[in-house]
Amino acid sequence: MESGPAVFAGTVFALFGGGLLMWTTVRLRQGAPVARGVSQIASAALASVTGVAALLLGVWCFTQI
Repeated sequence: MESGPAVFAGTVFALFGGGLLMWTTVRLRQGAPVARGVSQIASAALASVTGVAALLLGVWCFTQI
């Protein structure tokens, strides 16, 4: 009964983390700013750390099944 919410949360976190990392990579390759009004290095680092953290949280949710 409790595996349903773990699968849902894991999927949401994994999709968000993967999407954020992909979006950050595309923006950096295009030379476009990741966030407006912020240093490109700082915004790329923060977005990357957040994306990896979301992916790890998604993996953790899948291990709780």
